[in-house]
Amino acid sequence: MTAFLLAPFYILVNVYVVRWMIRWMGACSHIFQSAVFRAVFIIFYILIASSLLTGFLINKPEFLHRILKNTGNYFLGTFLYIILVIVVVDLVRLILKYVFHARFLEFRSTFVITGFVCMALIILISVYGILHVGTIKVTPYEVTVNKKVKDMDSLKIVLLADTHFGYSINCRHAQKMVEKINAQDPDIVCIAGDIFDNDYDAISDPEGVCNALKSIKSRYGVYACWGNHDLDEPILAGFTFGGKKKDQADPRMEQLLRDANIHLLTDEAELIDDKFYVVGRNDSSRTHKLGGQRLSPAQLTKDLDLDKPIIFIDHQPKQLQETADAGADLDLCGHTHDGQIFPGNLFIHLFWENSFGYLKKDKMHNIVTSGVGVWGPDMRVGTNCEICPITVHFQ
Repeated sequence: MTAFLLAPFYILVNVYVVRWMIRWMGACSHIFQSAVFRAVFIIFYILIASSLLTGFLINKPEFLHRILKNTGNYFLGTFLYIILVIVVVDLVRLILKYVFHARFLEFRSTFVITGFVCMALIILISVYGILHVGTIKVTPYEVTVNKKVKDMDSLKIVLLADTHFGYSINCRHAQKMVEKINAQDPDIVCIAGDIFDNDYDAISDPEGVCNALKSIKSRYGVYACWGNHDLDEPILAGFTFGGKKKDQADPRMEQLLRDANIHLLTDEAELIDDKFYVVGRNDSSRTHKLGGQRLSPAQLTKDLDLDKPIIFIDHQPKQLQETADAGADLDLCGHTHDGQIFPGNLFIHLFWENSFGYLKKDKMHNIVTSGVGVWGPDMRVGTNCEICPITVHFQ
């Protein structure tokens, strides 16, 4: 529904963008002023700009559907920077014109040079953002839990989240991620949700992804919880599409995790080697969409031995105080992507108590990763794809 409500705005903004692009190209050369060129350019732009919709509507043939979906994902990120750059430059132009009465704005050369600078800036940011997705950073943390564990002074956890396996994130990215994880020699690996990107069929090589995940090496294994995108759900331009198709769990997702030897915890606690607990929470959004139940932190810990370390995996960094009060020592989350692309990273902290990084909540340590994949725009600008090795010291 949101996508349809925003459609008129999206069309108007594209008209605004195309208007400035045609005016600038016409100022560059008389060749671009011909009606034929402008018609061809407008048709080409419409095909690219509408790929978000056509990729959603056209499912066959498969290769065309995938091309349209990937084109839409790339365009969405580039479009955001086209808007940002043009709007900022246009505002500066209006200020210079009506406040400072700048005469140089009347020169054609000023318009042409400004357009070249804008184009170069948009291309550079977009290319950097697309390429930067392939770089997986390692962001380490060290915390201390005031509990004793028999025959164990510390625990090495690798946290990752938001792989979003689908059109943008594929088998090659999974293999690169696993290499980074195994290089940390972890005791345990925790995946904090959004393993899939709403559509199992979007994964071009599910078997390859499964084999990559299966090759993760850790002493106590790999544990995961669901995220809000780990279900079969129609998505248009990044927004949930309230069509006739009902949101539902896709059993193939769970089967892939099972085949990859990943232990999925759905509002469950598991005692590991009689030393510490790992608690995996149902995601609040996913549970609401599927009509299930989500236990409170206190319900999840009421039967646990609170003298042992308790590690929560919860996709969204919500209910931090409730989780701390329930006796959790470590709360591992994802979901926010740290805003993923600038300027989102500047505003994401307004919506979450801890949108990224580390927060101490009473005796509990909360760590939120920016994620190892991407959602929506296939870009990372101002943020990183990452895994987080966490060394937990016991006292």
